[in-house]
Amino acid sequence: MIQTNLPVKEEKLLIEIPEFIPQAGFLGGEKGREINEEIKEKYKDFPVLQKSSYEDGVIKGSTSFYVVAINEIIKPQGLRTATPADLERVLKKCALDLKGYYEDSALVLRSKDNPNAYLAKDLIKQIKEKIDKDRKTPIMIPLVGLKLRVDQDSEYGLAFDLIDDSEIIYAPQLVHKNNHKKFSKTNNKALPIFNKNGERALYTRDSGLSRLYLLNILNLGSSVGGLGVSSNDGRVVVVSAEATSPKKLKSDLIDEINKKYNAQLEELNYRKAEAEKAVRDIMNREK
Repeated sequence: MIQTNLPVKEEKLLIEIPEFIPQAGFLGGEKGREINEEIKEKYKDFPVLQKSSYEDGVIKGSTSFYVVAINEIIKPQGLRTATPADLERVLKKCALDLKGYYEDSALVLRSKDNPNAYLAKDLIKQIKEKIDKDRKTPIMIPLVGLKLRVDQDSEYGLAFDLIDDSEIIYAPQLVHKNNHKKFSKTNNKALPIFNKNGERALYTRDSGLSRLYLLNILNLGSSVGGLGVSSNDGRVVVVSAEATSPKKLKSDLIDEINKKYNAQLEELNYRKAEAEKAVRDIMNREK
């Protein structure tokens, strides 16, 4: 709700409010509690998905597997978990106070080696099949573009599958030689633009498959290989996918253009008809 201090009885907005307004928030409330319980029941045989808790009205704890499981439930509702780019927009707009928490948002794939060698090899194979060629590493894959697969060969009992709209992002900034480098800004893919005087830092590793997350002091981490590590500082940020979808925004814009065009065309046709009627009346009077 928009609140102001205007000394008036009733306030009226002077701008048109869009039909869809992008929103972001921490997973929680009654719906968040229900989602957490649904995941724990659906994946009751998998310890990696039993680590979150509902406390103080919010879901606490996060792993890469947990975020992917959440998307399986909320995507049909026009929602999704935040991508790295979403989290950077949240920071830029001060939409949420992210300090003091960490948020998982992507995986980083560097090689077929450890950590998580089995899952790394599996993803490398899927990527090659999807794009019909090898892709340079490091690769960043937002968690929103993955789904879970039961796989007893995985140490977690689960593996990740690419989906049709998975993003496979070449991320050279995440090579190990950039470990501890400073930055303040990121590009449109949420990858660091390095600056020795930057206020934030990147922590990155040299091999295998690791998680990518925003740390509690807003640094960017892709050095931790433990995909099942969780703590009470973890939070899951949910955004309104329908509102932020480029396809949806394009569709809404085209609809608005067509609406205005049809209204103007109707007005022109009316004026044309009135003008023709006036000409006929004049000609009839001259007869």
